[in-house]
Amino acid sequence: MRKLAFGYSTRCNIKCEHCVAAEDIPDCRKMDHNTAKEIIVEMAQAGVGGISFSAGEPFLYFNEIAELVKLCKQVGIYTRIVTNCYWAKTAKDSENLVSELKENGLCQLRLSYSRWHQKNVNRNNVLNAAHSCQKNGLDYFISFITDFSIEDDPYEQFLRDEGLKFFPEPVIYAGRAASFKRRNILTDYQENCCEMNPYLTPDLDMYACCDAGSHFSETNFFRLGNLTDNSVEQLFTQTETDPLYRFIRTKGVTNIASFTGMKAREIITYSKCELCRKMFNSPETLTRLRAEVSQLAAWSR
Repeated sequence: MRKLAFGYSTRCNIKCEHCVAAEDIPDCRKMDHNTAKEIIVEMAQAGVGGISFSAGEPFLYFNEIAELVKLCKQVGIYTRIVTNCYWAKTAKDSENLVSELKENGLCQLRLSYSRWHQKNVNRNNVLNAAHSCQKNGLDYFISFITDFSIEDDPYEQFLRDEGLKFFPEPVIYAGRAASFKRRNILTDYQENCCEMNPYLTPDLDMYACCDAGSHFSETNFFRLGNLTDNSVEQLFTQTETDPLYRFIRTKGVTNIASFTGMKAREIITYSKCELCRKMFNSPETLTRLRAEVSQLAAWSR
């Protein structure tokens, strides 16, 4: 099933130090509402089955997002909203918004949570939002962003004490988090395959990766094009047929890194996104991989 992260707006009401979606320069771009509706209809026709409204804080444009969610339901697209929960200050506030989204056809809320988020948003907001989802029968989960340091233990314990559904997710060292001191890690020697769902910006630029793909400034490796010049079908076809994108999904970035000559003991010190950036944001490495696609295709067990 084709899926996409839909960046309706880059505007956010908080400024988290770890945000992968933002640099230090304020960014308040917003997609035209009618254009967004036209794109959603086109996406349904192109076989897109899932849309995640993300980028900035979608609830800042609640009425418009609620209308887009309703349209997605009408055309058969699964919807998720990623939010920082600033709006759930009270149980009543949370209940009103969640019940409306559920009525409009929203399928899932993804609630952002971390020691960086919670400098700006009270953790009880996340609790209120989760309880409203449970009450209204709306699927949810908490995205617990962490660098796996001991500082995060009390934040994780809060979620466990409250019996909330959460999944730890590693900090991506891009955007504002690019300035973070890189943690020392040793992982298993795993494939590190990536599903690579595309990301659409408010300016209608489309990237093959929804995480740090727009931050590959040296190569623009993940940029597919702009919807003013291309159709949704054309850009999805591009992400599905590019051999290197396909290898990231099937072989994984670990095997690709090994093919380029990286030592195994070095590979295991990188997270998946870091390793991907090291290879594909290097013009020299990318040029070599493009030239040796057939050899890479044969690099398998």
